[in-house]
Amino acid sequence: MCQVKDKRLVCIVSSTRADWGLLSPLAKELSRRDGCDVSVIATNMHLSPRFGLTVNDIINDGFNPIRVEMETGDDSPRARVKAMATCMAAMADAFAEIKPDMVIILGDRYEMLAVASAAAVMKLPIVHIAGGAISEGAIDDSIRHAITKLSAIHLTETEEYRRRVIAMGEDPSRVINTGAIGVWNINNITLLDRDELSRQLEFDLSQPYAVATFHPATLDNSDPAAQCRAMLCALDCHRDLKVILTYPNNDPGSASIIDEIESYASLRPGKVKLVKSLGLRRYLSTLHYAEFSIGNSSSGIVEVPSAGIPSIDIGIRQRGRAAAMSVIHCGNTTDEIGRAIDKAMSPDFKKLAAKKDNPYFKTDTLQLMADAIMDADLRALSSKHFYDLPSC
Repeated sequence: MCQVKDKRLVCIVSSTRADWGLLSPLAKELSRRDGCDVSVIATNMHLSPRFGLTVNDIINDGFNPIRVEMETGDDSPRARVKAMATCMAAMADAFAEIKPDMVIILGDRYEMLAVASAAAVMKLPIVHIAGGAISEGAIDDSIRHAITKLSAIHLTETEEYRRRVIAMGEDPSRVINTGAIGVWNINNITLLDRDELSRQLEFDLSQPYAVATFHPATLDNSDPAAQCRAMLCALDCHRDLKVILTYPNNDPGSASIIDEIESYASLRPGKVKLVKSLGLRRYLSTLHYAEFSIGNSSSGIVEVPSAGIPSIDIGIRQRGRAAAMSVIHCGNTTDEIGRAIDKAMSPDFKKLAAKKDNPYFKTDTLQLMADAIMDADLRALSSKHFYDLPSC
């Protein structure tokens, strides 16, 4: 007689500080649910001292992650392809050890395509968070859509994105608009007060400051370091404005950006604070007291509007994403960025941003996500049928 499992074993895979900041509340919620065990796999940037060894964030949240090493090698697309191959092989071993009932992955990074490929071949149903979005300036865009087709359940951030996933042939009953978990975080996680935040960062936050993060735009032929330099020059024109700078992710081109921001910060010790990883609570707290955010991170599009501050989105990396009125899109020259900063700091625009209108907001995002994962019929997820849109 077959033994029936009394608990659903859910495996969450995380590769960066950013995705764990989004996934950690879901991991905690699932671990509190009767009938659910949670296992976490940490890979890529989590295991790198250069990027803050953020596997410790997972440990501090109460999970003992399985570590899957993937050597990224030099800062080139060729090295990333090789890293994907090693990641896929290592994930096969990890999944064989864990034997999960489901695998949860978020987003669109290159290593997540390797994770999804391994899970799909091993017949493990994939829950994909944040499908259906568009980011035309990065290779992540096509990777995100590829992961959608490998996945069995889709938790999208907006109704527009839900319709887009269905248009890709996914069964509407398996595509749920949950809103963005990052927005839920902003509205539900207790923030640090300004004095405590200043103490933890060892940086005086009594003056106005901006939060800046600049990543490589992997489909942009322009030099990422030059674009980052233009942002820093524009910030320098506002002498009374301090800056909290965070590291980029480790996509091709990140090494030159890191050189730029390290040099910039070292010459301005009282004006600039460079942090490898803020962690979830400190990051949300820095947004709460900031004048605006600036850079080309998806967080500037998705989460920052719910912090009630303006967000400046530079260049093409996030082009195509749904965005609130409080997001200022601009080019990547110093003059264009400077004009965007002036707009963000104007009283009228600050008033608009304070309304916190955000297309990614839903009140019950975490509940919707956890319910979708726990209520899914595992037997029904073993196969997929292409859903054809009704004829006009």
